Amino acid sequence: MRKRYRNMQKKANGKVREIGEGSVLLELPLSVAEAIGSLPQLIGEMAQEAGIMLMMAAMDSECMRIAGPKNSKNPLRRANWWGSDLRPVYYDSRQVILERPRLRGKDNKEIPLETYEAFRDSRGMRSSVMKNMVLGISSRNYEEAVEGFVKGYGIKKSSVSRHFVKATAEQMREFLERDLSVLDLVAIFIDGIEFKGHLLVVALGLDKGGRKHVLGLWQGATENATVCASLLEDIARRGLNTGKDYLFVLDGSKALRSAVAKVFGTETLVQRCQAHKRRNVRKHLPEKHQHTIDARISAAYKMKDYDEARASLDLTVRYLQRLNPDAAASLKEGLEETLTVHKLGITGLLRKTLATTNPIESCFSVTRTITGRVKRWRGDDMVQRWAVASLLRAEKKFKRVKGYREIPKLTAALQQKSIDGKEAAA
Repeated sequence: MRKRYRNMQKKANGKVREIGEGSVLLELPLSVAEAIGSLPQLIGEMAQEAGIMLMMAAMDSECMRIAGPKNSKNPLRRANWWGSDLRPVYYDSRQVILERPRLRGKDNKEIPLETYEAFRDSRGMRSSVMKNMVLGISSRNYEEAVEGFVKGYGIKKSSVSRHFVKATAEQMREFLERDLSVLDLVAIFIDGIEFKGHLLVVALGLDKGGRKHVLGLWQGATENATVCASLLEDIARRGLNTGKDYLFVLDGSKALRSAVAKVFGTETLVQRCQAHKRRNVRKHLPEKHQHTIDARISAAYKMKDYDEARASLDLTVRYLQRLNPDAAASLKEGLEETLTVHKLGITGLLRKTLATTNPIESCFSVTRTITGRVKRWRGDDMVQRWAVASLLRAEKKFKRVKGYREIPKLTAALQQKSIDGKEAAA
């Protein structure tokens, strides 16, 4: 079966093909096409629920057409993938936030996406036009949305809700019992997020191949030592070797630092998040001094040598003691642990990856995007189910971290620490 849609970009995988001015040919599996044709009400409901996901697929399609697949070695491509950011668009006559992919041209300037410009124009976002646009996309996300909805859920909203609750509850049970003994980890990132009035503490593991794995999630009212210890004890129960040396990258919470020492030992290597440290110092300063001080701290963290970086930060602490003692105390607190990657001799992109909790922040950005349109939250269980579903969806799209080729340096440093510890004990 074939249908024509308007105002669509050409899709590189061949399932959507441009056939005339503004006209696009979309090929669908016959069973799905028949279901859509017989259920017009379903089309509207599905578009409302899946619209954001499909808009993101449209932008990915345009990026693929311009820059080709990510990590492609093709020297003839016109642009490179350049990360992503959260941006507002209009859908169903209201503004929502989605994750927009970015491209950089050969001249190092960002390439604007025609699909994003169309989505953020409120004048063109009439409901019927938008739904036709997003339903005309052929991609993995489209197939997931349509086939899952048609074959598994039915039409009524109550049926959709019951099936979703059941599916996410089962998914959460499986996630909370995942065997972690098969993972060969070198670093563990832990950070907390305020989510719908609840605090979620998430642990993310980095293995020797540079791949990330969501290890666990714990929910509490505050990021206290009990909540953090419960998370760590849970991942230990599921097979994580607590006798092995890891590099822990933490957000700076004293409760979290205490919990790591309790479960993994007081000699555990900890890297305090440099981004959190800079943010905390800025909060103590008047606006006119924030940029200058932040630039000094950032420059120190970028120094290759530990002694030079430490000397530069100590100088900034002394300067702040005259300018703002509270800011000085904030920078000085835990300062040594913000330089752990320097002391280990980690350099380049890997040091940038390990110096902050940004790898886990990417999980949270996906979680916020997916749950941003949910308006009614019924109890703690719903919060946890949605969080797990979002994190697992983010995990499927994880790529190897920047600088993964230098992970053997981290592994060697951790092994040397283990040898030194055994010699000291003997």
